[in-house]
Amino acid sequence: MARLSIVCQRYALRMRTLEDGFTKQPQFVTSYKQIPTFQQDSPPPPTATTSRCGTSLGPSAGCLSYNKLTLPMVISKFKAAAVKFDVAYPYGQKHEEYGKLAEAASNIPDLLIGEVGVKDYGEKENAELAARYGIKKDDFPVVKLFVSGVKEPFTFSDTDFTQTNLKKFVRSKSGIHIGLPGCLETFDKLSVRFVSGNQEQRKSILKEAEAQWDTTNGSTDQNVAEVYVKTMRKILDKGTAFIETELKRVQNLIGGKVSKDKKDELQRRLNILQSFQHDEL
Repeated sequence: MARLSIVCQRYALRMRTLEDGFTKQPQFVTSYKQIPTFQQDSPPPPTATTSRCGTSLGPSAGCLSYNKLTLPMVISKFKAAAVKFDVAYPYGQKHEEYGKLAEAASNIPDLLIGEVGVKDYGEKENAELAARYGIKKDDFPVVKLFVSGVKEPFTFSDTDFTQTNLKKFVRSKSGIHIGLPGCLETFDKLSVRFVSGNQEQRKSILKEAEAQWDTTNGSTDQNVAEVYVKTMRKILDKGTAFIETELKRVQNLIGGKVSKDKKDELQRRLNILQSFQHDEL
């Protein structure tokens, strides 16, 4: 009976997504409280939610599951949509890192984080959809980023499958900001403009950053803003090559024998430096 209940609930949820897709923009479920078939004090099983992203023990808010019918309808509603093609019931470190991306992006209206579970048995659910994008089972997990106005999706190719690299991938290809720990959105955007500009433009943007630093509230954010400004000054003095040199230096320090607190501090600095790396769309 429990299994039958789960199947019925999942079917009802899929039908609700389809019906909404034909009549209006889909009503995305990002909270257990939005699913009326469950009691609020009893979390639903992972297969009955719109998400299996997150840890292997449960889902994460903001990540939705799709098939060949619902995926095309939904991705067209967003500026960008990241979709992970994976086995039907994924687990492990990469799955958890993708779940962290979903959680970080759950409040960003222009960005959809989803997944497609592919089966190679029975009716081979979603195998045709994976093949449409040239994805093979041996490649799982594969993350595709669909960007509005771009014909073909981008493919995440970094061998280091972490939420930080996933965020960087989404941000560089779509222009949508997903903050990394220790970063400030205003200064991240200034950083992108800074590295994209010529020498004179960089000087002007540096002045903007200095003025923004002066008006930043809170000692923690002021210290973070200072790192951005000092990095801009170093780039003006030593050139863009400073970014890669400093990235390698900080990465080496992180890999050395340092305390956890120091490692966290260095990671935040590394995240800020990555804000100055920008791939053209």
